Amino acid sequence: MNYQWYPGHMTKARRMMQENIKLIDLIIEVVDARIPLSSRNPDIDELGKNKARMILLNKSDLADERENEKWQEYFTQKGFHVVKMNAKSGAGVKNVLPVIMEACKEKIERDKRRGIKNRPIRAMVVGIPNVGKSTFINAFAGKACAKTGNKPGVTKGKQWIRLNKNVELLDTPGILWPKFEDPQVGLHLACMGAIRDEILSPEELALELLRLLSDLRPGILKERYQIDEDGDLPRMLEEIAKNRNCVKKGNVPDLGRAAALLLDEFRGGRLGSITLEIPESKGA
Repeated sequence: MNYQWYPGHMTKARRMMQENIKLIDLIIEVVDARIPLSSRNPDIDELGKNKARMILLNKSDLADERENEKWQEYFTQKGFHVVKMNAKSGAGVKNVLPVIMEACKEKIERDKRRGIKNRPIRAMVVGIPNVGKSTFINAFAGKACAKTGNKPGVTKGKQWIRLNKNVELLDTPGILWPKFEDPQVGLHLACMGAIRDEILSPEELALELLRLLSDLRPGILKERYQIDEDGDLPRMLEEIAKNRNCVKKGNVPDLGRAAALLLDEFRGGRLGSITLEIPESKGA
């Protein structure tokens, strides 16, 4: 199955980010803790050269906590400032501001030496579609959030969000990159909902997810759906359809509904806390 998806608005968004990067002190990259590498846009490294960098392992509650710890250490060793969080519940969000200040310590001290007072840290928030970026900004800014209007040199219509007198955020649209070199990356992104379901075959994607889960967490599908994990993926999806009453007229299994149910339950964490990528498997 082809997982490539790069609509025109993403090219426009990338151009906007390039135009604004000169105004930025820090890039805050929101990634999915279940697929920390696949949910990182490789273009951001090029864009963010010579900028302070921060990674937010979002949806960490849906990932295996042991793997969260490993990924936090992995990215820290690469020079990133890292925070684990769940933007939806707000867990861990309060840890973000102190880490922003730490990440920009050099900039703050440089401003002091130059006699520049009270210039806020400007952070660009980036991430792939559906990674929880907007949820994070809303949780982080809270009701105190105030749009500060257009800045000189910023593309017209782009709004900055003033968090407090110390920090301003520039929100950016969720973007992917033009070509996934590794098909596994596309599969992981599709499983998490970062690629529009409408351009995919839900049944094919569900079969791939069944394969991934059988390999990574043997027994989890049997426990959740009362099916045999015998490697016969089409039969396993049929069994899920029957056991969850996803049937058409004549008691025919509705594989489309069963696929949608499996994907929805996996994405929502109802199969448990599962991480699809571990640092060892990614050359860490």
